[in-house]
Amino acid sequence: MGEGGDIAGEAPSHGDHYLEDYPERPWLLAGLGGLAGLIIHLLLDVRQEVPWQAATAAGLFFTFAAASFVLTPRRWIESALFSIGLGVVMGGVAWLAIDSGDRVSGEEFGFAAGVFFSLLAVPLFQSDFHRRRWATPYRETHFHVWTDAVTAGGALLFVLLSWLLLWLLHALFSLIGIEVIEDLIDADGFIGLFCGATYGAAMGVLRNQLGIIGTLQRVVMLVFSLLAVPFAFAILIFLVALLLSGGTALWEATDSATPILLACALGCFVLANAVVRDDDESRSDNVVMQAAALVLAFSIFPLTVFAAISMGIRIDQYGLSPERLWALVAIMIATAYGLAYWVGLARGRLAGWSHYLRRANLHLAAASCVIALLLALPLVNFSAISARQQVARLNAGEVTPEEFDFAAIRWDFGDAGRKVLDDLAESDNASVAELAQATLEMESRPYGPRSIGQRDAMAQSIDMDISDAAVEAAIRAYIRDQVYLCSPACRVKELGQIERGTLVALLPGEGYQVLPELLLVEPGGERAVKQRITNGRLLDQFADIDRTDEADGEIELRPFTGQQVFVGERPASQPFE
Repeated sequence: MGEGGDIAGEAPSHGDHYLEDYPERPWLLAGLGGLAGLIIHLLLDVRQEVPWQAATAAGLFFTFAAASFVLTPRRWIESALFSIGLGVVMGGVAWLAIDSGDRVSGEEFGFAAGVFFSLLAVPLFQSDFHRRRWATPYRETHFHVWTDAVTAGGALLFVLLSWLLLWLLHALFSLIGIEVIEDLIDADGFIGLFCGATYGAAMGVLRNQLGIIGTLQRVVMLVFSLLAVPFAFAILIFLVALLLSGGTALWEATDSATPILLACALGCFVLANAVVRDDDESRSDNVVMQAAALVLAFSIFPLTVFAAISMGIRIDQYGLSPERLWALVAIMIATAYGLAYWVGLARGRLAGWSHYLRRANLHLAAASCVIALLLALPLVNFSAISARQQVARLNAGEVTPEEFDFAAIRWDFGDAGRKVLDDLAESDNASVAELAQATLEMESRPYGPRSIGQRDAMAQSIDMDISDAAVEAAIRAYIRDQVYLCSPACRVKELGQIERGTLVALLPGEGYQVLPELLLVEPGGERAVKQRITNGRLLDQFADIDRTDEADGEIELRPFTGQQVFVGERPASQPFE
């Protein structure tokens, strides 16, 4: 069911109800969309994120979004129940993400997994996978995936054009002093109401024209097929060059290699299927395009394997983290697709390989949908898994206490990480216990190098022109927690005593963009208090100093006497002579 003409002429009984022209659909979806948009706007137009409000807004959004795709006059109850069910699931996922706060790390990935589940569940429901399961025709699923994407894109474009038209009308009426449109836009809830209503109306119109959309779908897939040829050529060159180099360049770029490789694997998947289409009859007959599709289908597996190796190197260097575990899940799913494509290429040979690719798409889509739903639910705690693995590395001596990232354990691993840090603070290893306790006492997360050993070494290496040892120790402790202020270098000089304590200037090295700072160390204080000083008043920073002056000029504290205008007890001007 991949092409508009095929759908209209020989659509199977299970899916032809989506092709029916339902005149009331635009009005129904416009009303539902306007109501949902209004409520969502009012729920989210608050200063603080309240879990039940975010959950309700997400539930309404996904309920309406699903309804805009699946509502049909023949299956009112079934499609309504599916839409409401999807909304309830996503509302629950949103509630978990907001309510968890910093107790759980990586909740945004859980919500993304829920979105991925929704994107797969809608076309599977449209093709009646819940009834026919593995007997579901691939043509129907393929048709719904592409027409859903085209209609959603067209509806979003209509919303944008509607806003442009509304602003044009506002500008027109403003010429004669009528501001009613601006007042309407500023009214509470209007933006959500307008966006929801226009999106619903556009979706209603477009969903009534799926036969025509099928023709547009062929045009879109033709464009993608043209892109497949140069992309396949580039991917082939990359793989050959990488193999000839032994992968050295890739392993040296582990920070960015994994997402780039996965993105390229996704590009191979989309473009290969744009050529393969939904059956052999509609598949492109062009030999070059078919060869490009073969290259792209073949390349998915090696790209994902290289992504896995790149991530493995990263994990071997720094251990697990919630983000790396989510990346591993994405790599495993992508690798499953790549391996299934290799099996399909081997079984189908040159004659029937595309058939096996289509069947693999359907099976893996259903499996990925289930996996995404399970990952969206709080069934697996990636933070706890990562924290335990990090501590195991520390206990096994794979990383020294000075190199261990205590800050990440506290701030990146949620409650599980903080519990582990509490246990480390009571460790029999004195160095581990001391560093863990120091991390627990930090008021905010340090920036720059994460391990305490690296930060402490940087702070101790700085030359300071300070006479009092206690003041110097306080400044070094401050720099240890804020090492970005002295990276790559800085200049520290004592300026003198003021009423509240010792004033110290900290000036970053030339070429670094951090602003200079004045640090006030109060008597008896354990750490410096960050301040700014301007016109005799303590502020947070002082700027407008030439970099050359910072590096070479003499810095000193001078008294100033002048006059200033006051209104009551408040200053109303800068000091002047």
